[in-house]
Amino acid sequence: MTEIMEENKQNTGPKLEPEQKSPNTDKKDSIWDLVKYAILALAIVIPFRIFIAQPYIVDGSSMDPTFKNGDYLIVDQLSKRFEEPPREAVVIIRYPKDTSKFFIKRLIGFPGETIEIKNGKVFVYEETNEIVLDGSYVVYAKNENFSQTLGDDEYFVLGDNRAGSSDSRVWGTLPKKYIVGTPILRLFPFDKIDVWPGAVN
Repeated sequence: MTEIMEENKQNTGPKLEPEQKSPNTDKKDSIWDLVKYAILALAIVIPFRIFIAQPYIVDGSSMDPTFKNGDYLIVDQLSKRFEEPPREAVVIIRYPKDTSKFFIKRLIGFPGETIEIKNGKVFVYEETNEIVLDGSYVVYAKNENFSQTLGDDEYFVLGDNRAGSSDSRVWGTLPKKYIVGTPILRLFPFDKIDVWPGAVN
């Protein structure tokens, strides 16, 4: 560790007294410092929350049991700008019928694909390939039949609680611009803290 030593002091001239400031000047300086720090904090926090990550609280049971009412999530809003979330990824979306509302769903279908639900089982057809979704995350199933072919820029989302979710089966397809991001952290409840919550292995 380097020690800092004071130089030998010699009286080579008169001692200069520090400049005296009035109390009003000190107060103005303190207020201006606070304003500068507040502006700096806003300049960092606002773009971070808009473009990179933002907290969300789950409200409702459409993703039960994967996500419960009151779960506190940190959502990655940046990655979607470089690549699409994978199939069966959990996504935060804007509700197309009222974009001031946010939903949490699972991404099932991509543009040009056909989604078929047969007796509650989900099949995805992309060109000549058939994909059968595992659906192990679905506890509350719904025995139903449904079919939807997706157009350009149309995505299909479902809630894990199939018996109690308002999703693409009800209000239609999702434009890509309404995909907000993917949860990267669950911070509450404390006994369920995890990374990439709801991700399919």
